[in-house]
Amino acid sequence: FIVAIPPTATHEILNLSYYTAIILLIVYGLCLLFQLLTHTWYYLTEEDQGPEFTSIISFTVLLMVSAIVGLCGEFLVSSLGDIMTSVGLTKTFVGLILLPAVSKASECVTAATVAMKNEMQSLINTTAARSLQTALFITPFLVVLGWIIGQPMTLFFEVFQTVILFVSVLILNFLIQHGESNWFTGVLLLATYVIIVIACYFYPDLPEPSWVVRYPKSFASTELRTRETY
Repeated sequence: FIVAIPPTATHEILNLSYYTAIILLIVYGLCLLFQLLTHTWYYLTEEDQGPEFTSIISFTVLLMVSAIVGLCGEFLVSSLGDIMTSVGLTKTFVGLILLPAVSKASECVTAATVAMKNEMQSLINTTAARSLQTALFITPFLVVLGWIIGQPMTLFFEVFQTVILFVSVLILNFLIQHGESNWFTGVLLLATYVIIVIACYFYPDLPEPSWVVRYPKSFASTELRTRETY
């Protein structure tokens, strides 16, 4: 695929990403309001009945875990450069496979434990919630945060990444839309994931796109420049 973006479109892509990120954050906030306040009964099942922590304990645990995860993430990111150089991994494989696998390792163990207890409804709800959190909160939050601190990020994805996301969502929706599951459905999902892993491993890192945004420390002056299309 050849991507050709006119010079005037660069600023428009950034603005589109910023406004879209704000809208996604609002939608995620309303989603939490819907689930936790106005329609809690809609998501409550018999599997969810059990002891609950108080708000103070939950908030304290959240802060402690966030601090520990942030510290671990700092060490992980700082060591990625040496790992990629020594092993020969591409940025695509590290960003789409390695980092998510490491960061979600505990959630995978929890999901396996819940599945062994046959609490499938709770498992599906939790998995869907994590996916929505990434799409509606984490990604747009990083875009807005980069906007604030002067490190611009966009919601611009390559064709390869977009196709993988579309195929993954399509297959998952097709397999679980009936509300039932079996071992062969699990095999199909695992096969899909393995294919994506292999594709990301062999997918080369492409050169920078035809547009490059160079931001000085001040937002007052923004210089846009273009390169040859790749």
